Amino acid sequence: MAYQQLPEVPYAYAAVATAGAIVFTAGACPLDSDGSVVGIGDLHMQAQRAVHNLLTVLNHYGAGPEHLVKTTIYVVGEKDDLRTAWSAVTEQLAPHRPPSTLLGVSLLGYEGQLIEIDSIAALTTVPSP
Repeated sequence: MAYQQLPEVPYAYAAVATAGAIVFTAGACPLDSDGSVVGIGDLHMQAQRAVHNLLTVLNHYGAGPEHLVKTTIYVVGEKDDLRTAWSAVTEQLAPHRPPSTLLGVSLLGYEGQLIEIDSIAALTTVPSP
């Protein structure tokens, strides 16, 4: 994956994917194996779990953070909460920094949910079903 960063922008502005399969994920939520929201009131913990769940799905298709072409991160809260979420997500994906959109929203689907992350990943080969 080739990430493009412009000198005046402190994050990856674009990614160039080579030919292969593309994986579009639904929003990864901070849910445990029982489907319950983890870390109620703890955005950092929820962000870590959401990234864990995202990487679990990608791994199923033979992908990892290095295959991410784009993420969209939805966060319930104020501007400082956006920074907290961004820090937690980038920490989990490091050293990979795919282009991302970070949005503040008023609510998400599960009671107590503070973050959701969807993504697009590009593979060099097509996985078997």
